[in-house]
Amino acid sequence: MSIKFFLPGLFLLVSGCAMSPGMKMSSDSVEPGVEIIPITAALIAEMERTEFENVPDELPVVDGDEKYEYRIGPRDILAITVWDHPELTIPAGQFRAADTEGHRVAADGTIYYPYAGTVSVAGKTQAEVREILTEKLSRKIANPQLDVKVVSFRSQKAYVVGEVATPGFQPITDVPLTVMDAVTQAGGVTAEGDMTQVTLSRDGVVHTINLLDIFQRGDVSRNILLKDGDILNVTNRNRRKVFVLGEVTSPSSLFIPKGWMSLSEAISDAGGINPETSNPARIYVIRGTAERPEIFQLNAKSPAALVLGDNFRLQPRDVVYVATAGVARWNRLIQNLLPTAIMLRDIADIDSTIGDRNY
Repeated sequence: MSIKFFLPGLFLLVSGCAMSPGMKMSSDSVEPGVEIIPITAALIAEMERTEFENVPDELPVVDGDEKYEYRIGPRDILAITVWDHPELTIPAGQFRAADTEGHRVAADGTIYYPYAGTVSVAGKTQAEVREILTEKLSRKIANPQLDVKVVSFRSQKAYVVGEVATPGFQPITDVPLTVMDAVTQAGGVTAEGDMTQVTLSRDGVVHTINLLDIFQRGDVSRNILLKDGDILNVTNRNRRKVFVLGEVTSPSSLFIPKGWMSLSEAISDAGGINPETSNPARIYVIRGTAERPEIFQLNAKSPAALVLGDNFRLQPRDVVYVATAGVARWNRLIQNLLPTAIMLRDIADIDSTIGDRNY
C-alpha cells in the first residue's frame, strides 16, 4: 500500500490535536479539587487585610529603652572615683587611660577594692555597685562620695552576620542596641540581602524579623533590643524570586525588590505579554506546594484588569503563566508537523514514480 494513503489521516490527526482540550490550562485541565480563583477587587482586599493581621511569630519580649540598664559582666573595666580620697582613685593622667588602668571584673564576676575587699559586681547595674561600695567604705570613711562607671564594655556582644556591609560582633553597652541600630552599625543591608527575612537566634530559638515592617508600617515592636549572645542574620535574597513563563516577550525569573512586586510589574519586567500569541483572559499565578497548590486567574481583557494586576501582590516562588491563544497553538502545531508532512509527501511522490516505471 502506498504511503500517500496515510496523508489524509495525518492531517486529520493534526486537526484533532489542535482542538484537543489538553492544550490549554483551564478549570477542566487542573487536578481534581484544585480551584482556579479569579483575581477580583474583593480578593485583593481580603489578602491585604490578612497580611496586615498576620504576625510572623512571637518575638522575645524585651523592655523598652526607658527601662534599659546595662548589667556589668566579667572582663568589663570599671572606673571608681572616691572624692577627696585620691589614694583610692586610680590616677588617669596622660599616659594612664581609665579603660586600661581601671578595675577589671574577674571571670567569677568580682573586683577587689581597698577597704571594701572582694565585691561581687556581675549582673549588677552601675548604681547598684555604687551603693554596695558606699556602704562598705562608710565603715572606714565618713560619708564617702563615689562614682562608678563602666569605661570598657567587654563582657557582652551580639553578632550581625549575613548580607551586611561589615559583618562581625558589636558590643552591648550602656546605650541600648536595637535590631536597626545593629544593622546600621554593620554598614547596612547589601544589595543581595533580604530585609523581609532577618533571623534572630536567641537561646536556641530562631525568630524571623521583617525589617520592612519597621519602615513601611512603623511597627517598632519589630525593633527589639539585642542582648548578649544574640545572632542577627540578614539572609540572601536568592529565594526571593518569581518566575514569569508562557506568552511573554522574555520569560525569566525576577527578584522581588526590597518592597514588593505586583503581578503587572512582573509581566512588564518580562517584556509584557505577546499580543499575537497570548490569551490575555488567561493569566495565572501559581503558588503553594504540589500537595496544596493555589491558582489565581486574571482576565486582562477586563477594563479593570490593569488596576487589579497592579494591586495583586506576588509572593516569593510564585509562578506567573500567560496562556497561549488558540490560533497560536494551531500555528505552532502546523509549524512542527508540516516538515514531516512534506517529507512524507515527497516520499509518496517517489514511491508513485517508481510504481509507474515498474508498471
